[in-house]
Amino acid sequence: MLKSGILNPQINALLSRVRHTNLLVIADRGFPFWPMIETVDISLVDDIPTVLQVLAAIRPNFSIGKAWMAAEFVQHNRPEVCTAFATALDGIALEHLPHVEFKKHVPGAIGLIRTGDTTQYANLILESA
Repeated sequence: MLKSGILNPQINALLSRVRHTNLLVIADRGFPFWPMIETVDISLVDDIPTVLQVLAAIRPNFSIGKAWMAAEFVQHNRPEVCTAFATALDGIALEHLPHVEFKKHVPGAIGLIRTGDTTQYANLILESA
């Protein structure tokens, strides 16, 4: 039995299949469903869990080389929310793309973790290092 780290078996299985330069999406509650991508839905209620909570949980054992977010994230959220994401992604190259362009990267992902996050445009695409 696992005693620490990621306890969710579906997330553990998904993370174990991500290899060098593969993509993983952590999405908010409103992110569209992509039938061709394995989705682990861990949304419970509004903001439980959040994208940042999932990122914090996977980051210790997941090597991230690059991340993408929608440019609209910065336009639609308070500075303190933007700062929290920047802090959580510290040391990771982050690129902001228009939301339409952001979504074009999603089909290349190994999988998607859907959260209950209500933060607008809080979706992340992570590229493994």
